Amino acid sequence: MDKLQAVSPCAGLLPITIGALTVEEVDMWPITSVTPFSGASGSVLGRALGMPFPAPLQSTTDGDARLVWAGRGEALLMGAVPDANLGAYAAVVDQSDAWAVVTLTGTGGADALARLVPVDMRLSAFGVGASVRSQLGHMNASITRLDGDTFMIAVFRSMAGTLVHDLARALEAVAARG
Repeated sequence: MDKLQAVSPCAGLLPITIGALTVEEVDMWPITSVTPFSGASGSVLGRALGMPFPAPLQSTTDGDARLVWAGRGEALLMGAVPDANLGAYAAVVDQSDAWAVVTLTGTGGADALARLVPVDMRLSAFGVGASVRSQLGHMNASITRLDGDTFMIAVFRSMAGTLVHDLARALEAVAARG
């Protein structure tokens, strides 16, 4: 009988370093979709989440846990198990196996993303903590700036190979300019 074995979405594909940029898979599990019920107050949600619910196009953090804006009235809780009481105030859905999450680190990350994303990723326009849902190449992605030279990129797990391929081509193009 075959024995199933869990593998990460980017197993065997990462890490890669091209020029000054590195792409690595990160473990942000569990990943939970949180959609507050109508009338749920921000203070109650904040207590249940351990951090404020993010404003549109932003993220919030508490230690290694991150709450990333994912669209109108929705956020992804990454790296923390949600409080059991959260279900009284929001729809809570485990999506841990649905996502591939990577970081893009190094000088020129915004230049590489400019080749793939129709959003201004320069630090002056997309500051630390900013988060956006956008197209990356031809796939849907969540992109969050973690610090000046680091972006966290999440795509659906089925697109992990395409993400790595597209990022590698963009990194090669940036390195060739240098």
